[in-house]
Amino acid sequence: MGLRIHNTLTRQKEPFEPLTPGEVRMYVCGITAYDLSHLGHARSALVFDVIRRYLEFTGTRVRFVRNFTDVDDKIIKRAEKDGVSPAEVSERYIAEYQNDMKRLGVLPANVEPKATAYIPQMIALIERLLARGFAYVVDGDVFFEVRRFERYGCLSGKNLDELLAGARVEVDERKRDPRDFALWKSAKPGEPSWDSPWGPGRPGWHIECSAMSMEHLGSPFDIHGGGEDLIFPHHECEIAQSEAATDTPFVRYWVHNGFVQINKEKMSKSLGNFFTIREIFEKSPYGVPVTAEALRYFLLATHYRSPVDFSDDALWEAKRALDRFYGLFQRLDESSGAAGPPQRGAAGPGDRLLPPLLERLGEGFRQAMDDDFSTPGAIAQFQLLRGELNRLIDAGLSRRSGEQAREQFRSFGQVLGLFQSSWREWEFGIVHQVRAAEAVAVTVKVDVTVTKNSLTDEEIEQKLAERNEARRRKDFARADEIRAELAAFGITIEDRPDGTSRWKR
Repeated sequence: MGLRIHNTLTRQKEPFEPLTPGEVRMYVCGITAYDLSHLGHARSALVFDVIRRYLEFTGTRVRFVRNFTDVDDKIIKRAEKDGVSPAEVSERYIAEYQNDMKRLGVLPANVEPKATAYIPQMIALIERLLARGFAYVVDGDVFFEVRRFERYGCLSGKNLDELLAGARVEVDERKRDPRDFALWKSAKPGEPSWDSPWGPGRPGWHIECSAMSMEHLGSPFDIHGGGEDLIFPHHECEIAQSEAATDTPFVRYWVHNGFVQINKEKMSKSLGNFFTIREIFEKSPYGVPVTAEALRYFLLATHYRSPVDFSDDALWEAKRALDRFYGLFQRLDESSGAAGPPQRGAAGPGDRLLPPLLERLGEGFRQAMDDDFSTPGAIAQFQLLRGELNRLIDAGLSRRSGEQAREQFRSFGQVLGLFQSSWREWEFGIVHQVRAAEAVAVTVKVDVTVTKNSLTDEEIEQKLAERNEARRRKDFARADEIRAELAAFGITIEDRPDGTSRWKR
């Protein structure tokens, strides 16, 4: 069937046909660099990271451009508040964003242009719009005349006559129509500015993405993406100014991801339900810090166009789901060949059943991802194989087959950024750090109650039984306390996929 993508422009899934076979040119709107990036930014970055990874996985060459807005009203206001230059503000938060993306495992774009480096291209584009009669100058400001572009509203579905000046439309009595938008803003005292044919000033928000995308990808190009909040007015205005200037279609496929919600409401600063990416990584649902894989799993378990509801419980469930996968990888490593012939290359009883299972994973994974990048469907294929492999291990699986199965998880999982660690790194690298943190967190409590330097095996077993009972009651706080108490004595607990636990000194 081939890849099908939901195109916001046509409001339906369409077969994906790049302009140049085997190559895709993709532009994604990045951040306005005035503050720390939040979970909504993480979701958008992750969605297009996976889209890019999958296209490359299928053998497609991708040129991926993601911009930074480094001059804007919000940046200027932040600079005034912090007593620094706008450039210092933007550089600081671009660096913070890049650190967040590295921690999340998002690949850097091929090109990451900053708006202030493309002022000449923006001026040239505005001059072209003026020459073609789509823009006008008022007191050093340049506005796009929306009524001159008949297709305005084609992306958002908004009727031009029904649009009224409001929160997202600048009100300015000098405009010919309140819906006209700024292409160039005349300089104000103390603000950064650049020389132009209309006097010193700076570009409007919308013009920068048209100029940068066409500079690096040409026009038209294949995919333009971003969060659904950018559909109107930002992407709508991009289409208008770009196509008015060139007389050619701007973009073939428009792709937008859904919102992140907190308790069914859109995450926003005004509602006080706002989490930065840094804060998410510092959270510890049930005493367990968030990892990049857990956050990726949580976000990818919902289709990219649907809203995703954030909670500590949801993060915890994502972590537990990954525990089960890494528990399988441990079983594959420790148990392969145990029930079959002892020779490394000899076949076990379950070996003949493995090839069709791996083939089914490949087919199911591709079918899911070809259906508008359905990451929930792809994850379901991994879950199905996990259950089947646990049964094959019980029947007897050779080490060679175990390694082959693990490699399939790693190969297909890299598209989602999952399953790339070894089970030892997952269990003993990440979890030991977690347990050390837990031990520190309860040091005072432990110091009060503990008067000896070690525990007997019987005492450890009693503690473990108490912890298992707490877990059965879903009293995870008490279960974490017991884990920390044992950690203070150098005892680590390993929770197995089958629900049982074991301990080590």
